[in-house]
Amino acid sequence: MAMAVVKPRIRGFICTTAHPAGCASNVNTQIQIARAAEAGRQDGAGPLRVLVIGASTGYGLAARIAAGAMYGADTVGVFYEREGSGTKSATPGFYNTAAYHRYAQETGLVSVNINGDAYSHEVKRKTLALIASSMGQVDMVIYSLASPRRTDPDTGETYQSVLRPVGETYVGKTIDLNREIIKEVTVEPATEEGIRGTVGVMGGDDLNLWTNALLEADLLADGARIIPFSYIGPALTWAIYRSGTIGRAKEHLEKTTRKVSAKLESTVGGQALVSVNGAMITQAAAAIPVLPLYISLLYRIMRERSLHEDPIHQMVRLFRDYIGPGRTPEVDEEQRIRLDAVELEASIQREIESVWPTITTDNYRALTDYDAYKRGFRQLFGFEVDGVAYDEPVELEAEI
Repeated sequence: MAMAVVKPRIRGFICTTAHPAGCASNVNTQIQIARAAEAGRQDGAGPLRVLVIGASTGYGLAARIAAGAMYGADTVGVFYEREGSGTKSATPGFYNTAAYHRYAQETGLVSVNINGDAYSHEVKRKTLALIASSMGQVDMVIYSLASPRRTDPDTGETYQSVLRPVGETYVGKTIDLNREIIKEVTVEPATEEGIRGTVGVMGGDDLNLWTNALLEADLLADGARIIPFSYIGPALTWAIYRSGTIGRAKEHLEKTTRKVSAKLESTVGGQALVSVNGAMITQAAAAIPVLPLYISLLYRIMRERSLHEDPIHQMVRLFRDYIGPGRTPEVDEEQRIRLDAVELEASIQREIESVWPTITTDNYRALTDYDAYKRGFRQLFGFEVDGVAYDEPVELEAEI
């Protein structure tokens, strides 16, 4: 047992502590949202068996919660998180997983957790063995993995991703999260090595390895679906995102997904579809020029129009309208599910394009929802959550 008072240690887009009670409260709120959606289901579908790769934060966590709370899904979660020890807190993903695991146990759901490098053969083998022993097969795989680096388990080569434009220098407006001022940022274009490294980390190679491993072990049920996540964003962000190194990786992921889908169709009568999700607050996104300011403005507009969605709301929509039992998903011409259609609605983007040039250090708090963005960032780590007694000692160790 390790009790301590946990305070946020935040600088810019880096936070080195997490609050277990705050993280648990966040998870419980998401569970209640998903359970409310379950009460309105009309399909009468039975339980699912779902593997979530990248299950501890963001959309991966929300997808696991939606599957469990809406459909009574048995789930296997794969993630890479640090446990708490001594007076040092765990990472937020560890506490998130512990909170969901408690819920699953209390409601009689299977919850299997694998903490390790999902890119490795070792973790894949361990995951396959636990699927076989705990639920036999899976009906669905959610792929929500994100990392700055990846070691190819076959060649031993380590890839490093970079956040850079391709071809031309990027010059744009951003918010300095340390000094909280609006400034111009310049990012030089990526080298070919940088592009290759980013594709090696964030492209579709690991998705293909997981698919092959699951098929070879006969762990994908008839009709199984594999759903990797992606983001496109508006034209405002394309130079640094969709047209940059990350975009090259996302294009590779989408191309790989189409090949995976053909493989699934010919083997288990299944399907693979990319889900293009909307912008959300993450530690990784906070490091991308333009995105924190863009999200602050986007969230203000969407809240004013009663259209705002957190990750759990999008994952509820994903299951309810697209990939839940009995659902035939509507896709775009590239065979992608477009959860981001709300964000990219023309009138919303026109307002963003109109306001964007006028934003300065003097007026950005009035024109955007930056203070809500700032609070949302802290809530990722369990801080500034309503109802949590932050001045009291809390248990730092947790069971997963």
